[in-house]
Amino acid sequence: QKQMAEAILLAVSKIGAIVLNEAVLAVINKLSRKVDNLKELPAKIKRIDIELKTMNDVIQDLGTTHLSNNVVKGWIGNVRRLAYHVEDVIDKYSYEALKLKDEGFLNRYAFRSSRHIKVFSKIAEEVIEIEGEIRHIKELHIYWSTIVQPIRNEHAEIDRQRWGGCFPESVSDEDLVGIDENRSKLTEWLTTSEKETTVVTVSGMGGLGKTTLVKNVYDREKANFPDAHAWIVVSRVYAVVDLLKALLTKIQYTQESPPPSPLSPGAKADVYELTEAIKKILQNKKCLIVLDDVWDKEAYTQMCSAFQGLQGSRVMITTRKEDVAALAPVRRRLLLQPLGSVESFKLFCSRAFHNSLGRKCPPELEAVAAAIVDRCRGLPLAIVSSGSLLSTKQPTEHAWNQVYNHLRSELRGNNHVQAILNLSYHDLPGDLRNCFLYCSLFREDYEMSRENLVRLWVAEGFAKKKDNSTPEEVAEGNLMELIGRNMLEVVERDELFRVSTCKMHDIVRDLALAVAKEERFGSASDQGEMTLMDKEVRRFSTCGWRDSMAAAPGVDFPRLRTVISLSAALSSTNMISSVLSGSNYLTVLELQDSAICHVPASIGNLFNLRYIGLRRTRVQSLPDTIEKLSNLETLDVKQTKIEKLPPGIVKVEKLRHLLADRYADEKQTKFQYFVGVEAPNMISNFQELQTLETVHASKDLSLQLKKMNKLQTVWVDNIDASNCDDLFKTLSDMPLLSSLLLCACDEKETLTFQALKPISKRLHRLIIRGGWADGTLKCPIFQGHGKNIKYLALSWCNLGNEDPLQLLASHLSALTYLSLNRVSSAGTLVLSAGCFCQLKTLVLRRMPNVKQLEIEEGAIPCIGGIYIMSLSEVSMVPRGIESLGSLKKLWMLDLHKDFKADWDLNQMHDKMTHVPELRA
Repeated sequence: QKQMAEAILLAVSKIGAIVLNEAVLAVINKLSRKVDNLKELPAKIKRIDIELKTMNDVIQDLGTTHLSNNVVKGWIGNVRRLAYHVEDVIDKYSYEALKLKDEGFLNRYAFRSSRHIKVFSKIAEEVIEIEGEIRHIKELHIYWSTIVQPIRNEHAEIDRQRWGGCFPESVSDEDLVGIDENRSKLTEWLTTSEKETTVVTVSGMGGLGKTTLVKNVYDREKANFPDAHAWIVVSRVYAVVDLLKALLTKIQYTQESPPPSPLSPGAKADVYELTEAIKKILQNKKCLIVLDDVWDKEAYTQMCSAFQGLQGSRVMITTRKEDVAALAPVRRRLLLQPLGSVESFKLFCSRAFHNSLGRKCPPELEAVAAAIVDRCRGLPLAIVSSGSLLSTKQPTEHAWNQVYNHLRSELRGNNHVQAILNLSYHDLPGDLRNCFLYCSLFREDYEMSRENLVRLWVAEGFAKKKDNSTPEEVAEGNLMELIGRNMLEVVERDELFRVSTCKMHDIVRDLALAVAKEERFGSASDQGEMTLMDKEVRRFSTCGWRDSMAAAPGVDFPRLRTVISLSAALSSTNMISSVLSGSNYLTVLELQDSAICHVPASIGNLFNLRYIGLRRTRVQSLPDTIEKLSNLETLDVKQTKIEKLPPGIVKVEKLRHLLADRYADEKQTKFQYFVGVEAPNMISNFQELQTLETVHASKDLSLQLKKMNKLQTVWVDNIDASNCDDLFKTLSDMPLLSSLLLCACDEKETLTFQALKPISKRLHRLIIRGGWADGTLKCPIFQGHGKNIKYLALSWCNLGNEDPLQLLASHLSALTYLSLNRVSSAGTLVLSAGCFCQLKTLVLRRMPNVKQLEIEEGAIPCIGGIYIMSLSEVSMVPRGIESLGSLKKLWMLDLHKDFKADWDLNQMHDKMTHVPELRA
């Protein structure tokens, strides 16, 4: 502020003014008065930030869901509100301080200075208010902590109830549905002739019936282990001493004439003494031990010395976590999956109609019963809970429809379901809790992209740089942790076996939404009722904004940080303009698949915006004001109508991910479905850029790319023969390159690939579209530089009479995905014995010369899917395909006109019963 006053005086003196303007004098006087009050502002900002972090640590320790005292829950709610207020003030201060630093004072200095006085004074007033609130909240904590004792070990309380109600001591076989196959598998593993001690694990998300299944098997098989058998509940909170004591007591109980305890009565034994006592009893005996609900593999490793080395002994472990499941050999791991629709309905009826003869559903209730079961998505715990709930209602269609309409809240209120799933939630560290709750903002059954989630979490600040790991790598680790804890389900994996897409179980999402609302994290409206939302909401998602709400007055959210609106049917931009103008702190704007066609210029005022998602929208251009978004990290405008980015975009120096392309016009569609945008001038200003998809190859692009050392994904199109060498040399020198797309300017252009010799060992995905100058695949990228390539897609290349499968097999043995599209080649393609040992997906499309595919014994042993499409000369199923025992999908579409005459669909299914998905 003092520097500002001095700058004004200097400016006035330099232009030779004799008498100072009254407005300038007023500004200087105000500045002088404010300097003493504002100079402590940075220190105060830092202090309140530290205070809130400390109180947030207290919240993490206490949790909320299992605390029954309303005073404590109210205090935690106040801390959260205060934390959000601090976050807003710090963001505002950071922005204004940065703007003050960047602005000059010679242009309209008096106006700017008075504005800064007003802004910083307002911030200082808010900080004083926050300091008072912090003192008040700390006093309340001192007060209630002396008179209220929250239940600290709420999880232990749930464990004590595990065998009541929801977990019956013994479950009759007629109450169990859909477990026959898994029960047979576990029984087989327990009764094998293996002499050494064997570990068997049963894993899956909470509520899948792991304990019920294992308890049923245990009750059946413990008679085969008469020497010793024991069931130990471990749970999230445990002490090894207590577990060993329980084990010692139970194995002593199973002995016909137990030996005298080696421990003195009343003695306080330690881990070593207990271990030795158990070993003494179990020596030369065959035992069966179940460790139920293990959250930490250390629980097993700290106990196992007591029963290791026993001949023919078996240890069964139930867990929700993959790292614990990995304690067993791969061939002894059982991952439970949700029940199928038939089994789910049968289980539901067994509970809902347990007093009825045959436990059959009345015809008039079948429709609503099916809807209720479908809502449970195969989760046995939810099915049993809803079935038990309905068994108490009148068996009328009206009464059941009422329950169905309120099923979400009913399931949340059911202690069994909520307690089980909340155990998993409260075991998460703070950053993982945020990531988990964030997934609930996406609509029901939405398949979330790994790459998209990672970028969103980074934008939200849930993943920070750690040591040598980028924020994106930290976020990806968070995703794998949630999947490893069975809190998210994997839908698809990519060529590196990384998660490609995942989703959240519906019941889990309902409970996550309840927690998100209680913790003021965010809320989701699947019906798009924006006007009914809490105006203090920080994050909201909606499946669509209705046209009737487009001009709704007063729709603003002053605390809003995140908007996620997928597949919105809104055709007007009035609503988005309203949200942007009334939400100064917006960080994430995700409008993927929305009908929005215009981005308001006011978006440039959102100083905090870090993520813009406009993929598959109708937007044709971006406003020039986007250059003001100094914090923007991700700009996703793929598959829009944008042909050119604003020139000022290069001022956004923090940009990390630029994804831009548009639908090709009719002339280009055959050769290219999507085309890139013009690369902005001075694109090298993006020093932080990691992802660049897709830009045209301009004359100076290779020179610009040389200055961008952090690039990992580069997609370039519109390449011609005259500039390809320089471009390929530049790309070859990128140290972090992992994904590369190269596309010629049209189908007639031939490119030379001799200069493409990547030094990056991370390069695993290569997509090339266009002709090869020498008409062969014998080039450096495939000979010596392609050993790390996992994903390869080639289009529009003429190989004459060569067989591309033979050429590639010798150099790209690590491929897991191979696609050949419009490749001119030999008439017969051969997959030789032993080739492509890791290949999981093979796609052959529009290859005009190909008449037959031959698969030799021992070829592609890991193949999961073969897609043969639009090969007009192919008239028969690939020879040798019956040898592919791993094949799960076979598509043969748009082939020779006589194909069906020899092989109709029924014959295909009859001959290929080992292939679950067959399309012909």
